[in-house]
Order: sequence, then C-alpha cells, then structure tokens
Amino acid sequence: MALIVQKYGGTSVGDTDRIRHVAARIKAAREAGHRLVVVVSARAGVTNELIARAKAVNPRPDTREMDMLLAVGEQETIALTAMALHALGVPAVSYTGPQAGILTDLIHTKAKITNIVPTALRRDLTAGKVVIVAGFQGVNQHGQITTLGRGGSDLTAIALAAALQADKCEIYTDVDGVYTADPRQVQDARKLDEISYDEMLELASQGSKVMQSRSVEFAKKYGVVFEVRSSFNHHPGTIVKEEVSYMEKVVVRGVAVDKDQAKVVISHLPDKPGSAAAVLRALADAAINVDMIVQNVGHHGVASLTFTVPKDDAPRAVEVLPAIFKKLGGGEVAAYDNIAKLSAVGVGMRTHAGVAAQMFEALAEHRVNIELISTSEIKITLAVPRDRADDAQRAVHAAFGLAKTE
Repeated sequence: MALIVQKYGGTSVGDTDRIRHVAARIKAAREAGHRLVVVVSARAGVTNELIARAKAVNPRPDTREMDMLLAVGEQETIALTAMALHALGVPAVSYTGPQAGILTDLIHTKAKITNIVPTALRRDLTAGKVVIVAGFQGVNQHGQITTLGRGGSDLTAIALAAALQADKCEIYTDVDGVYTADPRQVQDARKLDEISYDEMLELASQGSKVMQSRSVEFAKKYGVVFEVRSSFNHHPGTIVKEEVSYMEKVVVRGVAVDKDQAKVVISHLPDKPGSAAAVLRALADAAINVDMIVQNVGHHGVASLTFTVPKDDAPRAVEVLPAIFKKLGGGEVAAYDNIAKLSAVGVGMRTHAGVAAQMFEALAEHRVNIELISTSEIKITLAVPRDRADDAQRAVHAAFGLAKTE
C-alpha cells in the first residue's frame, strides 16, 4: 500500500465541477490501494482577487494581515474537496497548514518552512482517511498564520512528501508536464520525459511557470522524486529526479522567459570598498532578491550598479536605498520594468563549448538586443526588452533544436 502525496493547482480545482473531477481521481487512486495526502491550492483567480481587494482598501497592506486574508483561498478549497469526497463515499478530512503541523519562520508573505510535525496526518492516514491539506500556508512560533509565497502549494506537497517519507509525489497542473519552452508561446515546444533537479531548478527560477523554484530546491535537498502531470488526462508526465550521466548528452534542456522582472540602476555611487556590499545588504534586509548584477568600472570617484529584481519588489528597492546612499555619501536609484529574463538551461553545458555564442547569434539574427548577461555552469541568462521576449524565446528554442518531431 503506497503512500502518495498529490498536489492539485488552482486550475485543477477552479470550480465545483473540477473539484468533483479531482475527487473522482482521488477516489480511483484510493480504490487502487493507495494511502493519499492531497495538497490543494486556492481556486484559479481567487488569490489575485483577494490581493486586489486588499489593495482597494489599502494600497500597501500590512503583511501579517495579507497572510490572514490569503490563507482563506486554500481553506475554501480543502473543505470543498473533502465534501466532494464525502459525496462519493470516501472518508476524508481537511487540514489548514497550521493544523497539519507545518511550521515556518517569522517572515510574512514569503515564509520558509522550518519543520513539519505531521502527527495528526499520520493518525488519520492510519484510520483509512484521505487527508486534504491546504497548500501555501503554515504557522510561525508565535502562532501567526504565514504564507509561503506564490506557488507555495508545490513546496507544501514536496515538504509533506519528505516528512511523511511518501513513496511517490505527484504535482497535478493544467499542462502535461515540463516542456522545452512555454507551449503557449512556442507552439512546437516538446514535453520532456525527465529532467534533473538542477535543470528544473534553473528553469523554475528563471520564469518557467510549472513549478516554484523553492519547491524544487527542497526536493533536491531531501531526495524527493516527483512527477509533473496534467489533472485533465491520464498521460504520463515529467519525472524530476537526480541527474544521471546520460543527461549530459542534451546540451540545452529548455528555455524559459520571466517577464515579471525589473531593472534597477544605481548611479553616482561612491567608488569605494563596501559600497556595493552596503547596497546589497539593505536589499537583503528588506527581503528583496537580487539576481543579475553588473557593476561598471568607476570613473572620477563614482560607479554605477545595475541589477534585476522581481517587478513587485522594485518600488520597495527604490524606497529603501536612499537611506544607504546618505550613509555612503552619494547615489541615485531608478527602476525600469521594460525588461524580461531569457534563459537557456541544460546540464550538457558543462561539457559542450560554444553554447553562449550560438545563443547570441540566434538573437542577433532576430535583432534582439541584449541588456545584461549572467551565466552559471548549466545556465545562460540574458535581460532582453520585454516586448521582444517571446520572439527571443522562439529564436533560441529553434537554434538549439528543441522542437518536437512529428
């Protein structure tokens, strides 16, 4: 009798008909002899609606109150899913994140899981019940509800699979698996049978919408093999697992675009040791993640620093930095949200030369300008104009021969 953790995303539980469909799928798995822990997201659109309501009453809502509000979306879904299972004669019980024993740090809206104590879940599993858990949420040491950031339901599922030592983890979404590019933008994108943790992590962190990067990082750390598949059919999905040697034969596994980015430019920064460190420390203390960084050579005692941040964090970055400039004796900041990040990812880059040249040549042929460049062992990321991002993605996808074959 296998223990399976299943996660259903917002589109999979988007309305009552889809919730009943998910319940029927869960029932079939249970009748096949499996024990099931099911993690669900808020219904598609609910979280965005709640955020819009919050900003309608307060343009800058308190983060603690945002967590109180946003946790409501998943709480609705767990109850409806349990009710749908009851209607099918399946014993089921729903749990919020705190009730499930998901403990987090103190950061609101972007909390990290610190521990899971699944005592109640084990009890109900032993009693033969299907356990339904709200994704995306937990509780901190002060008893305050916290949320894990957008896409946090993936992290909830992976973390529960690790804590419960599940035999299998299945991530159900509205696509058949992980593709070589976003199939909505690249029509000939190909579904991958498998992908390594590192490749999936890079694609997720660079804009692939299939998985949240923190969940992939957690899966790699704890060795949780999982499958990304569609909740609307029974086709095999994409297995995400540890890298094996034959994976290096593929130079580029996939291409991703992230349009939710902004470019922050700091000018007239005093060109002295510690200036960049002070700037980055201020951003870190404000929980702002900095990605691509370029520092220009200083002239006449001043330098400039350019980096990318999530678009929603750009106003906060502009707000917190002037205090640091005052201490440093100079500096100006401006943010621009007209960029996107384009990334090519593949473990084969470690053993193949000329990947960057091939990528740059493809963009040059399509007259796409490159604004920033960042590389790692298995990734090349470029900042490109946002209005050319889709064209750039298709050009790079074609250049590396990633299209599906008929």
